[in-house]
Amino acid sequence: MKFSKLFLIALSTSLFVSCSNDDNNDNDKAPKGVYDNGFFILNEGTAQGTVSFSSNDLTSFTKDVYATVNGSDVLGKFAQNIFFSGDNAYIISGGANNITVVNRYTFKLITKIETGLKNPRYGVVKDGKAYVTNANTYSFENAATGNTDDYIAVINLATNTFESKIDLNSTANRVVLKDGKLYITDPYNDKLLVFDIATKKLDTPVQIGLNGDCIEEENGILYILKGGNGNSSELVKVKIADKTTTKITFPQSLDGAGFMDLENSKIYYTVGSSVYTMNTTATAASTTPIVTSPATYVYGFAVNNSRIYVAQGNFSTDGKAYIYNLTGTLQKELTTGIGTNGFYFNN
Repeated sequence: MKFSKLFLIALSTSLFVSCSNDDNNDNDKAPKGVYDNGFFILNEGTAQGTVSFSSNDLTSFTKDVYATVNGSDVLGKFAQNIFFSGDNAYIISGGANNITVVNRYTFKLITKIETGLKNPRYGVVKDGKAYVTNANTYSFENAATGNTDDYIAVINLATNTFESKIDLNSTANRVVLKDGKLYITDPYNDKLLVFDIATKKLDTPVQIGLNGDCIEEENGILYILKGGNGNSSELVKVKIADKTTTKITFPQSLDGAGFMDLENSKIYYTVGSSVYTMNTTATAASTTPIVTSPATYVYGFAVNNSRIYVAQGNFSTDGKAYIYNLTGTLQKELTTGIGTNGFYFNN
């Protein structure tokens, strides 16, 4: 499950990752499979997760891609995140302690990684290895405080096997990769963890204050959004070169900011069911929404290729995905699966 949902229960509670070719050979433009040139929508589920798919032109939609392709085999409980490497997609299931490996263009099952993982969360890839955060003994009982036994699982993607474990002595959640270092959010403490892959050591953490979660990187700056579950909202910018920080404190009307993404030097963020935007150079947060969706519980969010994607995370009925252009016009509404929580672009 996402921490945001667990917070709500306990307290009363993407990396999205293009390349062009000047060759005009038509064969180079041909899709690599049925699920090329579109996006996946991850549905966390309760007993098991599912993955939906839409073509980029929004004319073709499959509600449960994995079942369509792989028959009776099922994804694990609490599908959390998808990351890509080469022709493969890796689907993290936190409740099943596994990663399902499929071809990203056909979605045909390749294998499942089932060792070395405990409550896996998010993953990034460098030099043929995946680095996956694990919440370890995280539970409803410690949902308000986290714990200190979280770790990174290192996965060899050539063999799809667990290789080693990096203890963090902290809580760990989202992760981004930049210049050979992992930047990992710790929502319960006032720090951003930094792990140097080359030296295999933790650097001095960056002090950012409590509740930092959503994290993105652009042009050598990390952007970290704080404010989930009704807390005061803040955007922290960390200059990677020298680890200096600047902050934008949001007005009280924007308490409880939930999700963030970057697109073309703009920051997009959610508060409740509304979406706001400001330039990366802004010194104050915008209080005028550009989109207010019908979603009563926003559980996933992305901005990609001049579109805004908002997920309604129902857990008793199928969720919804709402897709808008950047001026706020609804382009498509899709009925997805239980607990819709993320968008992953397969171009």
